[in-house]
Amino acid sequence: MNTAARVALVTGAGQGIGRAIALRLAGDGFDLALADVKADKLDQVAGEVRALGRRSEVISCDVADREQVLAAVAQARKGLGALNVMVNNAGIAQVAPLLDARLDDVRRILGINLEGVLWGIQAAAEAFRAQGGGGKIINACSIAGHEGYPLLGVYCATKFAVRALTQAAAKELAHDGITVNSYCPGVVGTDMWVEIDRRMSEVTGAKLGESYDRFVGNIALGRAETPEDVAAFVSYLASADANYMTGQSVMIDGGLVYR
Repeated sequence: MNTAARVALVTGAGQGIGRAIALRLAGDGFDLALADVKADKLDQVAGEVRALGRRSEVISCDVADREQVLAAVAQARKGLGALNVMVNNAGIAQVAPLLDARLDDVRRILGINLEGVLWGIQAAAEAFRAQGGGGKIINACSIAGHEGYPLLGVYCATKFAVRALTQAAAKELAHDGITVNSYCPGVVGTDMWVEIDRRMSEVTGAKLGESYDRFVGNIALGRAETPEDVAAFVSYLASADANYMTGQSVMIDGGLVYR
């Protein structure tokens, strides 16, 4: 998909959905700033971006730390010359009954899934304004931002909150020509879902793979989602075709949750 924007920053770009988004945007003609707390995983992705003929900038960043997110955006602009698209993709999941939630665990997931998105919105908006306005902010939400699931209650709360941030930011930043949208994947075949399945097995006594298979069995299109499925939708959100879309958190889940 052709796009006028040239530089995108993707957090959590070292693996899974983040890697797929980075490679899809590189294929669309973007240069990529690749940010991840696991910086050792970024060199391979950076090489894949360069193999597609695009420039890449590798950035070590813990999105829960506001100063690190601001610094990541500054490094992207310095290394690649501008910033046109910010993809706040980094996130984690936690599997536990709500009654077992403890302060340290709640603070950790809020710091990454919610605060990380907020800091990304702030940093990107500041950069876009400094460049004269315009730009796209794309946030990682989830079907868990539209429906609460047992054993994933705190995770769901963070994703419901991302929807709220997306709507509020879209309204606040529209006069600067900045659009803000979210993508809401379902059951994606990544390491995150391997971990979710493992923890559900520990909590419920289900066999390994059973919880994953149960969720996949409810998908209308009959298969688990791939990171590339998600990346294809992010490609649209990053493109000029989505210029008139803002404040939306759209499910791309193969037909699992209907709203």
